[in-house]
Amino acid sequence: MADLSIIAIIQARMASARLPGKVLLDIGGQPMLARVVERSRRARTLSRVVVATTSDASDDPVERLCQERAYPCYRGSAHDVLDRYYQAARRSRAEIVVRITADCPVIDPGLIDEVVNALIGVRSNELGMAEGDQRSAKSTVQPSTLYDFVANRLPPPWGRTYPIGLDVEACTFSGLETAWNEAPLPHQREHVMPFFYDHPERFRIGLVNHPVDLSFYRWTVDTPEDLEVLRKIYAHFGGGDNFSWLEVLDLFERQPELRQLNAQVRHKDYREVDERQRSSK
Repeated sequence: MADLSIIAIIQARMASARLPGKVLLDIGGQPMLARVVERSRRARTLSRVVVATTSDASDDPVERLCQERAYPCYRGSAHDVLDRYYQAARRSRAEIVVRITADCPVIDPGLIDEVVNALIGVRSNELGMAEGDQRSAKSTVQPSTLYDFVANRLPPPWGRTYPIGLDVEACTFSGLETAWNEAPLPHQREHVMPFFYDHPERFRIGLVNHPVDLSFYRWTVDTPEDLEVLRKIYAHFGGGDNFSWLEVLDLFERQPELRQLNAQVRHKDYREVDERQRSSK
């Protein structure tokens, strides 16, 4: 991977509609954003991890955290997140861009590696994965070729098998640039990657699947109920973050009541856009 610049960009802003300020809320003694950055940094395939926040004054605390912890940070558009990603990727000289969101504090470095390696054509059994990740290594990639865009979840007709909150998307910089130049619709600008979903005839798209459908689990933070779940996960592991997603799965299998805490939370459709974006135009 040394000859490729593979940049993970974590989008983060304070103005969440359902849980304002969530990216800096405490989870196990650390801000959620720090959890996401530190876990992402463990991915072997990544050259660098960059936080992409907005130029709005409300996101000054995000930049301040990044400065305090020496996290590379780019500030850009609040609602045109595709532009924010493109500009951050261009400045970082990225050849491969990995999209991660700051509300996924159990993001798994092994899954990041799987998605990246699927994009560039490396099989999972060539990765030298840690013993604890071998169940994850049984994931399948369809079809097996070099891609423009790969994710471990996609909207219908593809689908998802991984829990919500483990979402990783990766694309070539040239593909991102095409989307940046051509995407006209609000949901394509706000959610970064939908131009790929919406034009499968133009791109080579791969989906990384887990052999068992676990999509009913919700390990992201968008509501107070979600926050309670993630705090319980970190409390179980003593406030540390050196655990894999498979250990979280084992916890939920042993304590199925955890799933019920946020089972009623509706997961947003990728075509939905922030109404504040509409009103600002």
